[in-house]
Amino acid sequence: MSPLLETKAVWQRFGGLVANSDVSIAVEPGEIVGLIGPNGAGKSTLFNLIAGVRPPTQGSIIFNGEDVTRLPAAERCRRGIARTFQVVKSFETMSVIDNVIVGALVRTTVMREARRKAHEVLEFCGLDARAEVPASDLIPSEKRRLEVARALATEPKLLLLDEVLTGLTAKEAEKGVELVRRVRASGVTVLMVEHVMEIVMPLVDRAIVLDLGKVLVEGKPADIVRDPKVISAYLGDRHAVGA
Repeated sequence: MSPLLETKAVWQRFGGLVANSDVSIAVEPGEIVGLIGPNGAGKSTLFNLIAGVRPPTQGSIIFNGEDVTRLPAAERCRRGIARTFQVVKSFETMSVIDNVIVGALVRTTVMREARRKAHEVLEFCGLDARAEVPASDLIPSEKRRLEVARALATEPKLLLLDEVLTGLTAKEAEKGVELVRRVRASGVTVLMVEHVMEIVMPLVDRAIVLDLGKVLVEGKPADIVRDPKVISAYLGDRHAVGA
């Protein structure tokens, strides 16, 4: 089986600053993959490159067997790449369902069909009871789920989750983890940036650790948390075996 997503020797430079350096990763269909690393490691930059915010300075991005390196974000979304944002970007004055309809209109120009899809996705995300309220009325955890709902309404093959579990209470995070698992069970592959290791490591199938713009190591979560390079660069001594 071919990877759903590949980045091949991707570099991103901003003047003299190298944000991503020779990054090659692959995500297989049906996986939940965690992209982790310290602040400034290049995670958000790599997410933006995959989503199409900008093309890389060098290297290529392959999605579903197609080179999408030079395609803009809207075209990548139509091909099946959707994302959420670390800083929530809901349309505050619009209702919750209208926010999701915006996503559904990627796949249809028929408003009745877009509304039907939006209701379906809101129910899936546990927001159906809040459909008609303004997005500004949602509490932070609900706004995170609204981000996921709007992305799912585009019917993605790959969902990029940018810190969707960060800043939640333990109970809210538990519900978030359940939602991510249901997303995967529905047939959507997930690549997620997350800082809360106690939450993300039991959730993901594999983890890719970035440090200083490079892939430091990748593998199964149980191996990652025991890797001396990862402990030194990111996790700290409290995660060391026997600590």
